Amino acid sequence: MTNSKTKNSKEPLALNNPFEDPTLTGRPPKEPYKLTKKDFRQINLRSLFFFQWGWNYERMQGSGYLFTILPQLRKMYGDNSPELKEMMRTHAQFFNTSNYFNTIVTGIDIAMEENEGLKAKESVKGIKVGLMGPFAAVGDAIFGSLIPTIFGAIAANMAADGNPFGILLWFFAVLFIIGFRWKQLPFAYKEGISLVTTMQHRLESLTNAATLMGVFMVGALVATMIRVKFAFAPTLGDVTINFSKNADMILPRLVPLAVVFAVYWLLGRKNMNSTRAIFIVIIVAILFSSLGILQKL
Repeated sequence: MTNSKTKNSKEPLALNNPFEDPTLTGRPPKEPYKLTKKDFRQINLRSLFFFQWGWNYERMQGSGYLFTILPQLRKMYGDNSPELKEMMRTHAQFFNTSNYFNTIVTGIDIAMEENEGLKAKESVKGIKVGLMGPFAAVGDAIFGSLIPTIFGAIAANMAADGNPFGILLWFFAVLFIIGFRWKQLPFAYKEGISLVTTMQHRLESLTNAATLMGVFMVGALVATMIRVKFAFAPTLGDVTINFSKNADMILPRLVPLAVVFAVYWLLGRKNMNSTRAIFIVIIVAILFSSLGILQKL
């Protein structure tokens, strides 16, 4: 009776693993687990809120990636199975890409593992290594620079003028980004490995276009958002020397451009960060304004 209970208690564990070798177990193979909309929702929620929680300098997003898909790995390989442990070790390795494109890699990954199980291990590792770099570049260019620069500047301008739609504009931009991240997982899962060859030749062009657009917008913002000029205009005899006008004759908006380059140089200094730079800019602005050197345009 005891032996029967022991055998029955182990049976569900083995049956949860569809990738076990039936010639060794003597049991008929089980149908592989197919992911559902509930699984996609769980992966997306974990990715949105917890993907970066395990970030570290050794493996960066490796533990976050594993945490994101761990429930689905358990369903595909079975709790405590050797296959599960092996894939957990695989997914906990170094991984680092854009937060805004990581679920594309996840979708391709789980589609491959759902069909091939442990046999897809090397292919999955190759996909992760091959895609994390290009997606990091594209994500940083578009979502780290381009969108915050454009929508942030427009929203800040509108809010500064007393238009409440400025706040709503930024809110809608964030909602769009969340929706984009939510939809890419099932899309990548459906397309699978074919998505890699489809996007391979477009990622570099997309990165270059986004970078160029970002630089263009930064240049436009320098000319329109940084409103500062020389305040002093000394008089020598009958001649008034207008430094601000003379600077604009050399290059329009030269003073705002000089301010941007000064801050850029400052951020490149050792032990300098954006918070310290902001305080330095505030202090210098107050000091120069008090001394009559600079004023608002």
